[in-house]
Amino acid sequence: MIRFVCVVVILVTFLILTIPVFFVEWLIGKFNRNARDYSSLRIVQWGFKTILKVTGVNVTVIGEERVPDEPVLFIGNHRSFFDILLTYSRCRRLTGYVAKKEMEKIPLLSTWMRFLYCLFLDRENPKEGLKTILKAIDHVKNGISICIFPEGTRNKGEELSLLPFKDGAFKIATKTGCAIVPISMNNTAEIFENHFPKIKKTHVVLEYGEPIYPDQLDKEEKKHIGSYVQKIVQDTINKNAELL
Repeated sequence: MIRFVCVVVILVTFLILTIPVFFVEWLIGKFNRNARDYSSLRIVQWGFKTILKVTGVNVTVIGEERVPDEPVLFIGNHRSFFDILLTYSRCRRLTGYVAKKEMEKIPLLSTWMRFLYCLFLDRENPKEGLKTILKAIDHVKNGISICIFPEGTRNKGEELSLLPFKDGAFKIATKTGCAIVPISMNNTAEIFENHFPKIKKTHVVLEYGEPIYPDQLDKEEKKHIGSYVQKIVQDTINKNAELL
C-alpha cells in the first residue's frame, strides 16, 4: 500500500510542478520544434522511470537492438496500466501512443500526452476511430513512431491469453510501409492489477520482436496481418513465461 501512495504522490507532484514547464516547452517550440519534442519526451520518461523505480519492478529486456532507427508501429499485448510506463520509458525516438478517449479528460496528463503526439481513440464511434488512424498515419509519415495495443482494452483474462487483435490498427503500417515491431510483455499485471490497490515488486519480461515490413509479407499474411502479428506475440509470451 505504501508504494501505491508513493506512486500517486509522485504522479500528482509531477503534474503540478511541471505546469510552468508547459510554458517553457511552448516557448522552445516557437524556435525549435524538434528540441521541444525531445525535451518533452525526456522529461516524461524521467517521471516514468522514477515511478518504476519506486515500484521496485525488475525488467528483463530482450531484443531492444532490433528496433530500427526509423518511425515504426509498435504493437503490444496489454494487461496493465504499467505497460505504458515500461515501454514509453525506453523509446529512443518520438513516439505517440493511442489511448482511449476518456484519458483526454484528465487535466494536465492529457496536456503532456498531446505534447507527445498521443492520440485519443473513440472506441464507440467508427468514424472518429478512422480519423484517429488517419492522424496516426500522418504522424508516421512525419517521422513519429506510434504505439498501439490492438486488443482494444486491457486484457483481464489468464496471464498468457490474448484478446483478438483489431485489424484497424495495422492500417498505420500497411498505408505507410513502416515496420511493425511486436512488443511482448509478461507478468505486468502482477505489478498492480492482480492485487489492487497494492503495488508489489515484480519481475517482468519485455521483448521486442524482429521488425515486420508489410510489403515483405506474402498475400495471405498481409491479408490477415492482425492474426499474423498476434501469433508472434502469443508465441513470445509463451516462451518467456519460463523466464519468470
